[in-house]
Amino acid sequence: MSTEITRRQLLTAVGATLAAAPLQRAYAANDKIQLARMRDLFAQGVVSKQALDDASARYDSSQQRVNSLEQMFRMSKIGPRSEQIERARADMLQAQGQMDYAKAQLDATTIKAPVSGTILERTAEKGELVTAQFASGAEGGPRGSVVALADLNDIQVELDIAQDDFAKLGAKQEATITLDAFKDRSYKGSIAEISPEANRQKATVQVKVQIMNPDAYLRPEMNATVQCLANVNKTAATQKQAGAFVPTQALRDKDGAKFVFIVFNGKTLRRDVHVLGPRSGGYLVDSLVGGESVVTSAPPDLKDGQKIRIKGQS
Repeated sequence: MSTEITRRQLLTAVGATLAAAPLQRAYAANDKIQLARMRDLFAQGVVSKQALDDASARYDSSQQRVNSLEQMFRMSKIGPRSEQIERARADMLQAQGQMDYAKAQLDATTIKAPVSGTILERTAEKGELVTAQFASGAEGGPRGSVVALADLNDIQVELDIAQDDFAKLGAKQEATITLDAFKDRSYKGSIAEISPEANRQKATVQVKVQIMNPDAYLRPEMNATVQCLANVNKTAATQKQAGAFVPTQALRDKDGAKFVFIVFNGKTLRRDVHVLGPRSGGYLVDSLVGGESVVTSAPPDLKDGQKIRIKGQS
């Protein structure tokens, strides 16, 4: 489409030039007549050889101008050759590549941060070399970054928890954070990350607590105190599972009711229980606090309040 438009424009321009062609042909015809007259006068010895040469040059110039315009018009109709088109296309692609390279160089002069945040430190000064491949910590060496950036709306507190207390913590457990610099301010937090590896030398495990409501008072690298709140759901589940272990032989069943006999003041005492879950060699039951003496070997018709003697006791 663009090639066709260009040809049309060229034809229009050439056509406008050829519009004056009749005038140029008239000039050429007049110059031809003047040349013939000069030849006759030269033959009669009236004019000089120089005047004849000037008339001949004017005619040749006029005729050449007319021929040039006609040739231009014919070439514009034919259009450019295929090799000319390919050469022009190659020149265009080369120019496009040079423009893209220049744009890339221009874009490289702009530093864009990967995240929004606040600049904490400027690590490079004017005139220093900055590179991401050959950064050096030596003075005067190339730097690996320009600034240190942090999102102050996403702040975590790093803790080293003793391994003895590690079992008390869990993911998403709530916490309260206080700053050493502002004792009167407290922040809500939640355990966001627990390190999968412990520190054997320090006997600790690293825990990160996410601050849920950061404000302008918080600063990176501040000292803080974290108090983890008891996990209510975990405590309730632990209480629900609290009970005592009884051997399989001690658990009795009558009409679907589970019970055991314990020994109290030399007599049997029936205690109804609920089975919380099976255990190796027995069951975990409620209604017992643990430490009671349960009857494991007795006749099936043993009754509540019946006197009993524990084997090995007088």
